Amino acid sequence: MCRILGSFAAGADRPDPAELAAVSARQRHGGPDEHQVLSGPGWSLGCDRLAVTDPCGGTQPYRLPHLPGILAVLNGEIYNHEELRRRLAARGHRFPDRCDGTLLPALYAEYGAAFAEHLDGMFAVAVLDLRPGSTQLVLAVDDMGMKPVHFHHDPYGANGAGVTRFASEIPALLAFEGVPIAPREDALDTLLATRTSYATHTALDGVGVLPPGATAVVRPGSAPVVRRRAPHAGPRPVGDTQDVLRHEVRRLATADAPVCAITSGGLDSGLVTALAAEQRRETDAPPLHTFHLTYRGKWPDSEAAYARAVARRARTVHHEVSIDPDEIPSLLTRTVRHLGQPNADPIALSTYALFRAVHENGFTVALAGDGADELFGGYDRMRAALAAPPGVDWAGAYADALSAAPRLLREHLYTSSYAAFIADHGSAADRVEGELRSAEAAGTDRATAMSAFETRRRLPAYHLRRVDHLSMAWAVEARLPFCQPSVVTHARELPPEARHGKRALYEAGAELLPASVLNRPKQPFTLPIAAMIAPGGPLLDTVRELLSPARLVLGGKIRADRVNRLLARHLERPNQHIALALWALAVHELWTEVVQGMRIPVGCAA
Repeated sequence: MCRILGSFAAGADRPDPAELAAVSARQRHGGPDEHQVLSGPGWSLGCDRLAVTDPCGGTQPYRLPHLPGILAVLNGEIYNHEELRRRLAARGHRFPDRCDGTLLPALYAEYGAAFAEHLDGMFAVAVLDLRPGSTQLVLAVDDMGMKPVHFHHDPYGANGAGVTRFASEIPALLAFEGVPIAPREDALDTLLATRTSYATHTALDGVGVLPPGATAVVRPGSAPVVRRRAPHAGPRPVGDTQDVLRHEVRRLATADAPVCAITSGGLDSGLVTALAAEQRRETDAPPLHTFHLTYRGKWPDSEAAYARAVARRARTVHHEVSIDPDEIPSLLTRTVRHLGQPNADPIALSTYALFRAVHENGFTVALAGDGADELFGGYDRMRAALAAPPGVDWAGAYADALSAAPRLLREHLYTSSYAAFIADHGSAADRVEGELRSAEAAGTDRATAMSAFETRRRLPAYHLRRVDHLSMAWAVEARLPFCQPSVVTHARELPPEARHGKRALYEAGAELLPASVLNRPKQPFTLPIAAMIAPGGPLLDTVRELLSPARLVLGGKIRADRVNRLLARHLERPNQHIALALWALAVHELWTEVVQGMRIPVGCAA
């Protein structure tokens, strides 16, 4: 697991070493073990490494003596690297170590830009081909988008020849000269409508993110050409849901670094925890360590008792990490800075603090349960949509359920000029509704349409990018068994009745998890935001400051008087839905302030 960066331009000068150092410093927290940036006329390629597989080998950028002119960097893990190494060795390639990424130059030499079709794992890869006559940059990300690549193409840069720059994180990309800091005009509406940046957009103009399962080819003087690949065709999953998940958990629980598990107290992370702990017992390995986050004091919706029950049943060494609520305002600023764009889910603060504890306890790899709800129909909005009778606007209700502020509330809060802008250009909510309706009109059943949207659009942007950035903020590699190709294929091939409401997962957990966890209502691992913005709450002063009339008037998008009335209503009677809308507005204001300071090089401390 690493952070990667680079640039590519035809006929340009060698990039400024100081600039490349500034880019690297912005994401060094994710790769503290080794650092190297190579550069030449018109190109650069670099990596900040977190050593997980073969820690003593694997120096990046990867180069093989018998393949001069091909360089590669990798962020992530290639789980089928031993199989690929054997195949490539049979073709005459030789490798200096057993690191998973070392084989990338040889894989590219054999298959060209189609090399990523052979990779099973979570990855963001950049290959630079400097051989005469075939010069190009190739970027590729895994099928689910677990590892992001952010990029910017300037058609007029490098003396008019055009230049493409990329990095694992937005703050790092913004350290490149020529990458503008320009918030998108629709970023606020998108945040309120979908809680995050939508699809391949980020909250900044000109900064894109490679979509899941995509490869981008950049040739001299041209903009990146992005295409989606066919999904990785690995071995077909064998057995029932428990068997398939057990196989992936055991693969991902094997590493050359200490491995733990995140245990929220819910079904998904509970299954991953139970199966990982099972493997430890069967191999007489030391017990699995598990981590759960709580906040000091009495707060509603605590899941600590459920997490303890899972840990007792699985016989893990359980760490219950308790955070002082007075620390939350500073956690908010650090979280927004690491994400590089606004995310309205309060879970971001909990995620950042939890991975800090994982790091401080000496673990480099953490197994987590993300992705299960999207694949196995776990969200209330999915059940409501499936239950909606003909003639009911299920797509509109579905889009509203995704939002931090429903459509009527957004329109109530917008200034007339911003409302007119959104009406002219369309909202992200409109695009969500349109995508769902178009799929149904084309004959796709509702369940399949929703699962496709959730896995291809929302999961990468809303969950996976957040998990990647906030785990790597503390040099922790988060591994996600539910996002592995075999589990994805298995879930999509289940009959609808087994997939809806996570029935298949409940059946898989029947003999592994406590009854209290199996029978509890669904609840996200998050921050008790309504209580924390209530009178006397630790976040009230921060939210008040960020939503002050002076700030909002300066922004010109939100009516300060109506926001003040909304806050007063919440303080009179705390409400989860109002609290989320206020939180999203506050996060956007803080991000606007933080992002403007990102042109100044920052230190590498987490």
